[in-house]
Amino acid sequence: MVIAYVRQLARKLTPWSALLPFVLVSLGCYLCATLWTLRISLSSSRSFPKYDFVGISQYQRLFDNQRWFDSLENLLLFGSTFIVASLVTGFLLAVFIDQKIRTESLLRTIFLYPYAMSFVATGLVWQWILDPENGIQQSVRQFGWSDFVFDWIVRQDKAIYAVALAAIWQISGVVMALMLAGLRSIDNELWNAARIDGIPTWRVYGSIILPMLKPTIGTIFILLLTSVVKVFDVVVSMTQGGPGTATDVPAKFIMDHLFSRANLALASAGAVTLLVFIFVFLVPIWYWRKAKNARVTSL
Repeated sequence: MVIAYVRQLARKLTPWSALLPFVLVSLGCYLCATLWTLRISLSSSRSFPKYDFVGISQYQRLFDNQRWFDSLENLLLFGSTFIVASLVTGFLLAVFIDQKIRTESLLRTIFLYPYAMSFVATGLVWQWILDPENGIQQSVRQFGWSDFVFDWIVRQDKAIYAVALAAIWQISGVVMALMLAGLRSIDNELWNAARIDGIPTWRVYGSIILPMLKPTIGTIFILLLTSVVKVFDVVVSMTQGGPGTATDVPAKFIMDHLFSRANLALASAGAVTLLVFIFVFLVPIWYWRKAKNARVTSL
């Protein structure tokens, strides 16, 4: 009996023992890098690390910098537009694909193709598409609509939405694929019952399907939020943060001070602050989901 118990325990522990080195290395690297960044943010480091201690002076400089607040505002505008539009677009594409159309495989490939491109390539393509002199605006004017204007990329009040448009185009295919997997997991008997009861299709999606897709939507939301926080390359390739600071984002602020302005301590302070913002936002969501799961389990 003891031998059988040992064998059973060994079978349970084998997968964890295989994953343990990866987990330890990942957590070790992440925690060490985070702690080192925090330490540097409390120093006067410039081009190279210094291990003196200046308290929170770098954080005071950070929050006295108007460009930092501009980048946070731009991130909020970009993030809200990007997440909402990506969820809506991905869901509508998934509903369209879920109708068992003949060209489903081809359309799925087409919709997923943009995600295979890097954000740099996406930014360059959309920079050309939105260029007032060579892109959509000029093409439409050549067809006779001489007053047509689509110059978002050069307008301070619209440039961040132009960047969001490019990012939405790239990520919507992945959202579609995840949403489609969720839709395909729903029992067809629900649709049959809805048809028998004469419930309109839009009502079925709004009252039944979407609530059942909450776990999928939650996963997609976290993925999109991660993309928002680390957005950098599409901004650099499209606008370089301009015009002015209209499309500046925290990641670009940090990278500029890290390399271009040789201010390692201020860049580290920005990185730590951004990490704190992420935790402030994600911890309540994690706690809410944990409490909800506990209530479901107790029932």
